[in-house]
Amino acid sequence: MVKTTKKAAVKKATKKSSAKKTAVKKSSAKKATVKKVVVKKATAKKPTVKKTVSKAEPKAKHTNPLLISIIDGLEERKAKNIAVLDLGNIPNRSFDYFVIADAESSTHVDSIAASVEETVKKQLNERPFHTEGWENSEWILLDYVNIMVHVFQQQTRDFYRLEELWADAEITRL
Repeated sequence: MVKTTKKAAVKKATKKSSAKKTAVKKSSAKKATVKKVVVKKATAKKPTVKKTVSKAEPKAKHTNPLLISIIDGLEERKAKNIAVLDLGNIPNRSFDYFVIADAESSTHVDSIAASVEETVKKQLNERPFHTEGWENSEWILLDYVNIMVHVFQQQTRDFYRLEELWADAEITRL
C-alpha cells in the first residue's frame, strides 16, 4: 500500500485542475479567433450604398417644362445613368442643358429616343429641331434648340465622356 500524504493529494488535484484550465483557455482562444475572422468577412461583404437623387428633386429644381418632359420620356423606357448638365453659368454656350443617358443595346437606345420624342410631342406639342444617329443607334442626338439630348449605348458613353467635356456645368444625376 502506498500512503499519500495530504499535501501530495492536494498537489496532484491542483495539477489536474490547472491542466483543465489551460485546455479551456486554449479552446476559448481558438473560438475568439474564429469569431474575429467571421466578423472581418462579414464587414468586407457589406454592399456599398449609392446615393440616389429622387425623381421629383430634379423636376422641382428645374422649372423648364421641356426639360421635365424629356426626363419623363427617358424614365418611361428605363434609361440608365441619366445626367442633366446645366450649362447656364457657362459663357458662350450653345445650349442651356445637355441631357445624357445610356442604354444596354441599340434597340434600347432607339426606343428611349423615340419615347422622348413621343412624350415631348404629347405634353408640349414640340418636335426636335434636328435628330441624328438613328441608322446605327449607338448614339442618338435630339436637338430641341435650347436642350440637347444624348442617348448612348453604355460603351459609347464611356468612350466619349461628355460629362468631363463640360466639367464646368452643374451636373444633376438621376
